Amino acid sequence: MVTAKTLLAGATPTHLLAQVQAEPAPPLAANDHIQLALIGAGGQGQGDTRTAVEAPGVKLVAVADCYDGRLTHAKEIWGDDIFTTRDYREVLSRADIDAVLIATPDHWHKQAAIDAMNAGKDVYLEKPMIHVYQDGPEIISTAQKTKRILQVGSQRVSSMLYKKARELVASGAIGEITTVSAWWDRNSSLGAFNYSVPPDASPQTIDWPRFLGDAPKIPFNPEHFFQWRKWKAYGSGVAGDLFVHLFSGTHFVTGTHGPTRALATGGLRFWKDGRDVPDVLLGLFDYPQGFNLALRVNFVSGGPESEGFVFTGSEGTLQIGDGVAVTREPREKEPGLLIRSFAEATQKKMLEDYRTKYPLEHPAGPARPQYEKYVAPPEYSDSYDHLKNFFDAVRSRQPVVEDAVFGYRAAGAALLTNLSYERGKVVHWDPEGMKLL
Repeated sequence: MVTAKTLLAGATPTHLLAQVQAEPAPPLAANDHIQLALIGAGGQGQGDTRTAVEAPGVKLVAVADCYDGRLTHAKEIWGDDIFTTRDYREVLSRADIDAVLIATPDHWHKQAAIDAMNAGKDVYLEKPMIHVYQDGPEIISTAQKTKRILQVGSQRVSSMLYKKARELVASGAIGEITTVSAWWDRNSSLGAFNYSVPPDASPQTIDWPRFLGDAPKIPFNPEHFFQWRKWKAYGSGVAGDLFVHLFSGTHFVTGTHGPTRALATGGLRFWKDGRDVPDVLLGLFDYPQGFNLALRVNFVSGGPESEGFVFTGSEGTLQIGDGVAVTREPREKEPGLLIRSFAEATQKKMLEDYRTKYPLEHPAGPARPQYEKYVAPPEYSDSYDHLKNFFDAVRSRQPVVEDAVFGYRAAGAALLTNLSYERGKVVHWDPEGMKLL
């Protein structure tokens, strides 16, 4: 891997980062194999599981979901011997399961994770870790009490690109960070949470009371089941779905724990279909380390989906998109002169004194900005790396890259935007104590 020093030298325009597995994984002993269960088999859960079983020594043995069609499809994907149930507690009661992957709607995250850890299972918990603030301390304390491994599923913190960005920022590649901006824009119906509803959706094929859990009791509504992110009762809107990724990335790259103040605005600008969460949300955040963060999600962006980060420093910028790009503009070494309005004799004298103190280093003009870009290998998957990190921790009992404390700090910061948006004012957060002020 090319070092930060080489990057700043501007020797080559693009570098391919090292392959994920340069050497084959060593063979696993029988007791190294991990029996996995999936709780919440929607699109994200099935996608996570397809990636999870690519890891050496991982086998899916059970699936729980409230919709029969997903249980049927689980057997179609992973075989008829997969145990399926509507009630995830039946999964947790099985002694042959080592770990669970939880990808339920947000309002079930806390209870499913706590039940799993109390049942002796390690947990991969999809983001956001929490649905409401009181979920965080309960999940953290249960993980500590039970000594179970818990990894939150914001995969970017395992990405080789984000690791490279973190390395460069720590090395001073762009100087002192002053601002961070990040965005996630979409312009499609599916991108705006309007997920498809199957024609067989009914109270007979869906366990509606189990899905509702502690959410308000309403009559059966298939849109609420399959498009749950559109309602606060089950999800956290764009903040919990997308801002939490941006906070995770910010905290990982900068080594910070969260903001102290937040101000958000937005609204329902286009998708006025009964949802009660905004489709445009903007947030501004103060970090105690001396930089500001600006976030944006727009579901009516007028163009293709776009996601990115820009870290601005005193000596350049670092952008994360399809790779990690650094544009470096070293700080000026002299303060400059503005003397044109003075008498010519005064200008001449001031210029002579100035050049005595600051002799020209580049008579032909300033040096050109330095630019370097790093890209991941083709077909690279940060989701695979994140899940493999979890399975390695399950075997070794060593800490994961995104534990419950990290997950709560990211989700807690993200939910500040909802809080500020709803209250219409600045809200305050203690990132170290992880509590609202």
